[in-house]
Amino acid sequence: MSGHHHHHGHIFHSHHDRHGPHGHMPTNFSRAFALGITLNIIYIIIEVTYGVLSGSMALLADAGHNLSDVLGLAVAWAGAELAKRPPSRQFTYGLGGSSILAALLNGLFLLVACGAIAWEAIERFSAPSEVASTTVIIVASIGIIINFGTAMLFLRGQKEDINIRGAFLHMMADAGVSAGVVVGGIAIFYTGFNWIDPLISLFIVALIFWSTWGLLSEAVRMSLAGVPRDIDVEEVFDALSDFPGVETVHDLHIWPMSTSETAMTAHLVIPGGHPGKGFLADVQTSMKKRFAIHHITIQIELEDEEADLCQTDCGSG
Repeated sequence: MSGHHHHHGHIFHSHHDRHGPHGHMPTNFSRAFALGITLNIIYIIIEVTYGVLSGSMALLADAGHNLSDVLGLAVAWAGAELAKRPPSRQFTYGLGGSSILAALLNGLFLLVACGAIAWEAIERFSAPSEVASTTVIIVASIGIIINFGTAMLFLRGQKEDINIRGAFLHMMADAGVSAGVVVGGIAIFYTGFNWIDPLISLFIVALIFWSTWGLLSEAVRMSLAGVPRDIDVEEVFDALSDFPGVETVHDLHIWPMSTSETAMTAHLVIPGGHPGKGFLADVQTSMKKRFAIHHITIQIELEDEEADLCQTDCGSG
């Protein structure tokens, strides 16, 4: 007897067009990425110029941090664009998985930036440098406007897609760093205490690290095909079991196809016979509404083939 036992199986497969009403990568994010990268490159040039002129290590360090963020934005953009590519013979799911890799790289970029800023801040505790505070305040204030404005471009998409969230966190972190530099510049202006600057840098690093860790752990989980955090497998199992006629559910698999699309396969044992297309459409609608699972493959079985296989094979080891 063949080990596959799928002679009673009926496979139902559903995949919504990713660009339809439930599409997950609105094209206007391309404009957001392009605008964000352009503004930040201009700002980096301003920071480096005035950092050198004012002798401010804070501005030069922030320029380096901003450069890592431009790279992060570029990676996130590439992931978002690749995720739009249609499936091919080589990549039958499309290239949506590249958005997961982009989120992973983005998280790593942020951690590297954290390390660089922390190292610089600690070094400057031992030898606080003279800071041209007025120049620092003006330039960093421009940074707050540019970075916060760029972050707002990604606000709408960051709840559904961790790749977009990575871009959003990058720019919010930058706005925070710039705000810290401004506060430091004002404090130094009034007190003359140059050690205030590295102290604020370390505080900002802690905030960036806290937000990055969640992004990075979720990206690692997704890259290992883990069930997305907002989906409870037991709830999905119970929801499928509750459909009329379903005796058993097995081979339930749920995994992310991209940072915004989830796939599911399941075998439903229905001894009473194939329930028809209406039943399958109901399952599809329920999974989509309750769990935001859009790519669904259901196999209907008239008898529990897993149990049959076990009786035949399990004792023969």
